[in-house]
Amino acid sequence: MKRIELIPSESKGKINRNIYGHFSEHIGGVFYDGLWVGEDSEIPNYGGFRKSIVDAMREIKPPVLRWPGGCFAETYDWRDGIGPRDKRPVTLNWWYNNDKRTESNQVGTHEFVRLCRLIGAEPYFAANITSTTPIEIRNWMEYCNAPEKLTSLAAARGDNGDAQPFAVKYWGIGNENWGGGGNMTPEMYARRYIQYATVCNIRFNDEKYIACGANAGDVAWTNRFMAEFRNAAPLYALAFHYYCGSAGDPLKFTEAEWYQMLDKAAVMDSLIKRHRSAMRTYDPDGRIKIIVDEWGCWHPGGSGPSKGYNLFEQQSTVRDAMVTALTLNIFNDHCDIVDMANVAQLCNNLHCLFLAGGDKMTVTPTYHVFKMFKGHQDARHIFCAGEKDGLTISASEKDGKYTITAGNLSYNKTEELKISLFGGKLNGKANVTVLTHEDPHAHNTFDEPDKVHPVTSVIDIGDDTVYTLPPASITLIEIA
Repeated sequence: MKRIELIPSESKGKINRNIYGHFSEHIGGVFYDGLWVGEDSEIPNYGGFRKSIVDAMREIKPPVLRWPGGCFAETYDWRDGIGPRDKRPVTLNWWYNNDKRTESNQVGTHEFVRLCRLIGAEPYFAANITSTTPIEIRNWMEYCNAPEKLTSLAAARGDNGDAQPFAVKYWGIGNENWGGGGNMTPEMYARRYIQYATVCNIRFNDEKYIACGANAGDVAWTNRFMAEFRNAAPLYALAFHYYCGSAGDPLKFTEAEWYQMLDKAAVMDSLIKRHRSAMRTYDPDGRIKIIVDEWGCWHPGGSGPSKGYNLFEQQSTVRDAMVTALTLNIFNDHCDIVDMANVAQLCNNLHCLFLAGGDKMTVTPTYHVFKMFKGHQDARHIFCAGEKDGLTISASEKDGKYTITAGNLSYNKTEELKISLFGGKLNGKANVTVLTHEDPHAHNTFDEPDKVHPVTSVIDIGDDTVYTLPPASITLIEIA
């Protein structure tokens, strides 16, 4: 039996709700036939966005949604996505060489902001510095955020249907500039960031500028960027990306590959510590936050319902749900460092929450984890002491309720868990929600959309209560 003690007096502070953020790139089927079906579609929609996905997103309280890339941003011209849709250009996008699909620009700035409003998320724009100039990004900011009719660009926004400003707060200045975003050195990117952030430094809405961080464990990038940057321009956060890759077939993995995948996901903990350590020399007070802009599993494509038509589309199994729980618990326990994280991606792609096509849609096991963990958003982190081997666990408190999320990492062994409260007693009732399946390879399909789903029960509890955690399971315990 494992014993965990909650210590409310020890906390790393508030868990920023933005840790539970999402990413939506114009790649493969994420938008077109995923999120976007068009206003004239027979598929139920809100202004062109698939109603079933919007309704499901509202249930998990998404805090932020990043757009339009990713690598798509490297060649994106924001002006292609405004004005009457029937007059917008059809263009090649970054991913054309991979799937020969063009970009219709039916979803642009106005449509995306409306999607964010529909689901209750803050928009986060990833701006292109690889193939455009600083003034174009400044113009996009002005178009989005300038008060009504203040400038010609603000008036143009009104002419296109939105007189009031969009109040876009988060702006990424570049994306993966160590790779497809220009193959820059850290020093080269730092100088470019300073140039862009200086020119674009207009303040309508407490805009926050985010710099391109490292690829996974490249701490040298962080060190060299910080050494060159030296606080020469506004900077809210440094954003690194980490995909834990794959281990075996996404649907037919072995027991050994189950653990290999979880080991890869657990690396996130050391990455956060190492990048923060590198930043500390130049930012000892932690003023510059860390964001994990893109994270998740990256399995070989083709396992999703489109059978390879949608680029990088893959199924999400119980194993992917466990990676999600493990990663979110790590973010919770580093809430004093990590200010935002965006799982990649939202629909029909990597580590997605939704699979959709035609009139069909299903949520994935990963979606259920986000729904189960939403009680941590903006809650006060609580330290958990005790025996954690074989478990991932985190706890928080908000509005007089404890939220405890525990994953049994074992492929085939049941764990028993006893939870106590330091300096107090746990009494009354608890809501206990368990997400698991007897087969760790289980996943949801259009034909079996509820094959993997959480089950909730209400139990009487005390200090001697023992919680049974089935193999390969994720458990939410809510105690008033």
